[in-house]
Amino acid sequence: MSFIHLHVHSEYSILDGFLRVNELIKRVKEFKMPAVALTDHGGMYGIIPFYKRAKKEGIKPIIGVEMYFSPTSRFDKKGKEDAVNYHILLLAKNFKGYQNLTRLVSIGHLEGFYYKPRIDMEVLKKYSEGLIVGTSCLKGEIPSLILSGQYERAKKRVYAFKEIFGDDFYIELQNHHLPEEERVIPELLRLAKETDTKYFASNDAHYLKKEDAKAHGILLCIQTQTTISNPDRLKFQTDEFYLKSFEEMWELFKDIPDAIHTTMEIAEKCEVEIPLGKSRLPKFPLPEGEDAFSVLKKKCEEGIEEKFGKETPEIMERLTRELSVIKEMGFSDYFLIVSDFVSFAKRKGIRVGPGRGSAAGSLVSYLLGITEINPLQYNLLFERFLNPQRISLPDIDIDFSDERRDEVIEYVRKKYGEDRVAQIATFGRMEARGVIRDVGRVLGYSAKEMDRIAKLIPFGMNFNDALVNEPLLKKEMESDE
Repeated sequence: MSFIHLHVHSEYSILDGFLRVNELIKRVKEFKMPAVALTDHGGMYGIIPFYKRAKKEGIKPIIGVEMYFSPTSRFDKKGKEDAVNYHILLLAKNFKGYQNLTRLVSIGHLEGFYYKPRIDMEVLKKYSEGLIVGTSCLKGEIPSLILSGQYERAKKRVYAFKEIFGDDFYIELQNHHLPEEERVIPELLRLAKETDTKYFASNDAHYLKKEDAKAHGILLCIQTQTTISNPDRLKFQTDEFYLKSFEEMWELFKDIPDAIHTTMEIAEKCEVEIPLGKSRLPKFPLPEGEDAFSVLKKKCEEGIEEKFGKETPEIMERLTRELSVIKEMGFSDYFLIVSDFVSFAKRKGIRVGPGRGSAAGSLVSYLLGITEINPLQYNLLFERFLNPQRISLPDIDIDFSDERRDEVIEYVRKKYGEDRVAQIATFGRMEARGVIRDVGRVLGYSAKEMDRIAKLIPFGMNFNDALVNEPLLKKEMESDE
């Protein structure tokens, strides 16, 4: 017998989740649990590192998300009443389900964003294939309706979900020793019986261990710009929102053992294989009968005339070698596309950087006008940029003028299609110095005092290393104990 955690928030539930992916998988392995889900709030930013780590450690990764759900329409954005939303748990059964999750998250951000990225019943029905749905926590629609005295309406909503998802719709039971949960669990079980709906137990895990509750509370204070002493601050009412063992979960739900057993049933339904390591690059539009490599080669030969005036053995040897690697790795279209939008920017008088990073070591990039640095003149190595022995996608960093960058993006959208263009996000981690200042503020220490201590940590060094290498910092910590 075992239990599977199906409701887990990692550090990618920004300034809310306090679980690092690697620590999550390690803990699950310690518990001898065969699978675990990741269900961050409104986003799937952590899914790939979670998936890769789980696979590496022999744990089945269950791909999920806890979305925000509009009770009316995702397009309603008029006032405070439309800012009200429910939570809904979504898990992928298969790769189609994974694709639908990504669609729903994107739609929530692009169409439904109003304080939070929201979806609604209309779009959930449209992209329902391959999904499992849970009623989520106390902020889920079904528990919320029950707690507000609308049991019959909750029942109608269960039937509406079951009409779409059938046996892949489940009622979720949670017990963090909250009075509202004590009230709602019997009603949820009654509802499950009356609607012939299965139920499962979950713990709304936001941190790893029980003793992490205080640190999690500090994290919430950082998010909401308040202090730990504020009685009205956002806080979890108990210290039970951690990753619990099977024994702990069994103790909570031993009177309703099916709630534990069903987690295994759900885990068995989920078989997502994400095809990682495969390139899916777009094609450069070409006249019929022409191929990308021949066009690339021709453009490079024209570039020799423009940049050097004539061919030399050194140029041709280097060009032949680079083109051979590009052809072998299947990146001809990539170079043509990058050259295309850089050429557009230059034609329109949009300032373009001369090139930076390893791409400056490519003669092909120089001949195409992507970079303005002659790698032969500076003895720059092409192999730092592309190397068939190291399978990785090419990465050309290009700087466009801030004032007119949007023109380049719009050009790419129009030429290659809006569904072929995406802007990516990057995540910054809280560095040790910043953490000292933020945590100190939350705990009520003066900014002056925290700044003094923060400056004891060398730039770029984590806190643990600083304790070892900086005696004054260690002395401060020991004196404060």
